[in-house]
Amino acid sequence: MGTGTDDAPTLVGPRVRLRPPTAHDADAFVVAVRASADLHRGWATAPDTPEAFAAYLARLRTPAVEGFLVVRGEDDALVGRVTLSQIFRGDFQNAYVGYEAFAGHERRGHLTEGVGLALDHAFGALGLHRVEANVQPGNVPSLALVRRLGFRREGLSRNYLRVDGLWRDHERWAILADEHRAGGPDRDAP
Repeated sequence: MGTGTDDAPTLVGPRVRLRPPTAHDADAFVVAVRASADLHRGWATAPDTPEAFAAYLARLRTPAVEGFLVVRGEDDALVGRVTLSQIFRGDFQNAYVGYEAFAGHERRGHLTEGVGLALDHAFGALGLHRVEANVQPGNVPSLALVRRLGFRREGLSRNYLRVDGLWRDHERWAILADEHRAGGPDRDAP
């Protein structure tokens, strides 16, 4: 089952915690997303209404999605979110990771730590073999994040995903469970 339940794990790192979102988070989440509109424009689309947030929570109750809020450990400030989606089982054991930092909290390392915790969860409790991140070629901060975490670039998918009404190219990046445990592949690889 996804993380939209009360028994979902809270993952703790040195500076941030990942915890499942609840209906009580709707107002703060929507405010953070709306305040981050300029930061995310053209890169990502996050739930920006109470109804869209409720739909996100509903998706988290399915077996194919695990989602977390990234909160700063020192004061519980909401700094971003991480979602593992399209979790495939059987012979694939794969998921896609998506993430957003919220305005005022970007480029501080909180999201790198949060995505790292989500990878620990994916390769630990979920038992996945591979996690993929798809990043637009011009999204320099996001490309730096996947490199820092040891993802390997696998190629380019043309017109891969519609963001803000336009089909956009994305670079495919992936990391395997054994690479994550070993600290990642050659992090200087293109």
